[in-house]
Formats: sequence, structure tokens, C-alpha cells
Amino acid sequence: MASSAAPSSASAKGNPSGLPAALGAYLIWGFLPVYLLLVTSVPPFEFVGWRIIWTLPLCLVIVALRRQFSDIREAMGSAKTMLMLLGSALLIAANWFVYIWAIMQEQVYAASLGYYLNPLLNVLLGTVLLGERLSRWQWLAVAIAASAVALLAVGALTTLWISLSLAFSFGLYGVVRKQVPVGSLPGLTIESAILLVPAAGIAWWYSQGPNGSAFGNDWFLSLVIVFSGVVTAVPLLLFALAARRMEYSTLGFIQYLAPTIVFILGLTVFEEELNVAQLGSFILIWIAVGIFVADLWARSRRTKPASG
Repeated sequence: MASSAAPSSASAKGNPSGLPAALGAYLIWGFLPVYLLLVTSVPPFEFVGWRIIWTLPLCLVIVALRRQFSDIREAMGSAKTMLMLLGSALLIAANWFVYIWAIMQEQVYAASLGYYLNPLLNVLLGTVLLGERLSRWQWLAVAIAASAVALLAVGALTTLWISLSLAFSFGLYGVVRKQVPVGSLPGLTIESAILLVPAAGIAWWYSQGPNGSAFGNDWFLSLVIVFSGVVTAVPLLLFALAARRMEYSTLGFIQYLAPTIVFILGLTVFEEELNVAQLGSFILIWIAVGIFVADLWARSRRTKPASG
């Protein structure tokens, strides 16, 4: 891979590693289904609205503490930057809705498969959009992952759209955020502000319905909804930070942590039935993951003497 030594050279220049941020983001995302068990009474679309509403204030507080309002003003002064952030905001909003809907509909395995596919999609996006190159072993891993998708298309077509939607929406989100010339926190703040008006409209629309708003009637549920700002902002900030400091394909390798946790939760906490097509797809994905991880490990060992 053409840029495989980039992280080492960055470290040599004194730039901090993105590894701790990446691990923190994927651990939080991995255990997110457990949090969503607390809000199953909230319609998924309404919850996405509240999630956006409560993310923005937290971002603004952190921006104020870090004195980054000048970064926001600078980003807002560029039409190109704002257009890219509009695109990333729409991508992440779509990703949130599909994921929340899937978990609330007890399609945990479909969500897990989506995030297993995402790292392999990331390496393809890195090749097509970011100029990175794949080794023969990485191409083999991608081909096996494509076979897993084909198997789902034959035996579990009704849930395939969930997996593909999650993989593509988050993969493209990461590519866009890596290219936007704005820091992780100012970028997320602007994304949340862009989505605020439609989010408020969604919350208002549900409040006018027969069941009323999910927020404000039960104090515990209201607090859990408010906490959605934390579980949204913190991992996204960590991810955006890691994406700007790490090679994108390496970041994709770390992402296997989250779907593995989600898969285990599907087996244990959610006790979801695993059909034959899904099991076969998981086996193919795990083989692809093993090939990809082994190749990354071997390549990192070969580059260590050069970086020293």
C-alpha cells in the first residue's frame, strides 16, 4: 500500500497517534445496542430527532471550553466546506436511523454484518477515492466479503439492505470527514446545526400525534434521551479525530471491534435466532477479516525497520 508508512512518519514528526481515539469510538459503538434497549418505547425516527437535538448543546459547550468558535466561523465561510459537511451530515443521519431501526426491530445480526462489511468497504473507498493501493491478499479479502454479500442476497435478502446501508453510509461519511478541512469537534458541531431544524420538526410532529412526545413525560426516559447526546458526540468526535490521524484502511481494521461486540450481544443479550444464510455469511466475513488482518500485520512488521 502506497501510504502504509504514513502513520510511522507522522509519529516521527511528533503527531499523536489516533489509536486510543479509534479504540474508544469502537468500544462505545459496540455496546450501543445495550443503551438502545432503554429507549425501545421511542419510535426510531423520533429518537434520531432527539439524538440530534441533544448532540448540538454538548458540542457547543465543548467548543466554548476549547475556544474553537473561530474554527467554526472559518469553516462556515467556505462554501465548499459547508457543502461537504452537509453531505456528511445527511450520511450520518441516515446511518443513525437505519442502525436504530435495525436494533429496535431485533435485526442485530444484520447491523453487525453491516459493520463487518464496512472496514472492507473502507479499503475499497481508500483505493478509489483516496489513492491508496491494496495488496493481493487484501483484494482476496474483499472478494470473499463480496461472496458473503451474495450469500445474504440469496438466503437473507430481506435484511441485506440493512447491512449494505450501514456499510455504505458510514464508509462514505468517513471518507468525506477525512477530506473536510475542519477539526473533528467544529465539524460535528456544524453537522448537528445543519440537522437541527429537521430534527426539531420531527420532534414537534411526534408531539402532535396521538401518543405525544417521548420526551418530558417520564423522567427516567427523558434522561436517557438526553444522554443520547453523549453517546452520539463522544464516539463521533473520537472517530473523526482518529480518521484524520490514521491511514483509512488501518482505521478500518480497528473497526472490527464494534461488530464483534454487537454479534456477541445478538447471541447473548438479544438472543436473536441465527439463520443458515447469516451464519454462512458471518463465516465468510470472518475468513475475509482473518486474511485482511494477517496481511496488515505482516505489512506493518515489514515497515518497522524502515521507520526506525
